[in-house]
Amino acid sequence: MEHFSKLPFLPVRLFKLFDLKSVKKENIIKTMTSSGTSGQAVSKIYLDKVTSSNQTKVLAKIVASFTGNKRTPMLIIDSESVVKDRKLFTARGAGILGFSMFGTNRMYALNEKMELKINSINEFLKENKGKRIFIFGFTYIIYKHFYKELVRLNIKLDLSNSVMIHGGGWKKLINESVDSKTFRKNLKTVSGIQSVHDYYGMVEQTGSIFMECKMGYLHASIFSDIIIRRPHDFSVANIGEAGIIQLLSILPSSYPGHSLLTEDEGVLLGEDDCSCGKLGKYFKIIGRLKNAEIRGCSDTYEEN
Repeated sequence: MEHFSKLPFLPVRLFKLFDLKSVKKENIIKTMTSSGTSGQAVSKIYLDKVTSSNQTKVLAKIVASFTGNKRTPMLIIDSESVVKDRKLFTARGAGILGFSMFGTNRMYALNEKMELKINSINEFLKENKGKRIFIFGFTYIIYKHFYKELVRLNIKLDLSNSVMIHGGGWKKLINESVDSKTFRKNLKTVSGIQSVHDYYGMVEQTGSIFMECKMGYLHASIFSDIIIRRPHDFSVANIGEAGIIQLLSILPSSYPGHSLLTEDEGVLLGEDDCSCGKLGKYFKIIGRLKNAEIRGCSDTYEEN
């Protein structure tokens, strides 16, 4: 084979239509499901011990470059009620549990009604004064239930010594004219936080996430790769040319998730020349393909 771009790919939607696994049923230790709005089919991803372990180890390596190797107090901008059945994860619950391994003294900032627990947050910050705090949550939930609530209550927190990692879809925020730059700017006004990083990933390739650098671009790690393909013939697009995102990962062994054609549109911006100093490919997401289902963890969050 001349190049890995010649590898065949599976449309990611197939995981919603079929039970795709590469190991015997008795070797499955965990089943993860994708996010989906009411009535939508969800992907089912079957994990064995090897795949689950590899995903955890790689996620730790990628995230540690942003949070440091030492575990720190963690503030989760969500409700603890999301984390229920640990054998049947939703993408949102799996995200919380996956990132929780980087934190200690974990505290959930929202109650079961998705209301901000401001007194508990203040107590948490008081107990951990002087320590670096790791904050995790999903993009829309952070913006609606954390940022907007702090504005409404006219409260400012001191999170200047914190690092935030957030993920999930942007559709609802883009509809409110909130992009990544505005998101970071607004959070800074109510909390003083300066280190805010988005990530791009999918339940079908858990662990192989793409982190946002300080310049606002997403980067591929040494464990994964990205190819942009032209929609009319699936040929490889040039740098700067928009197309369908194909993701590659070395991690899956219990299901065929190594080479997946997503339903997202993006642009490869370059390789080894990002002004942030990180090597490898870097890119940006344009959005979901026309007629594709909404699937981001926070895009599919439904308010009661």
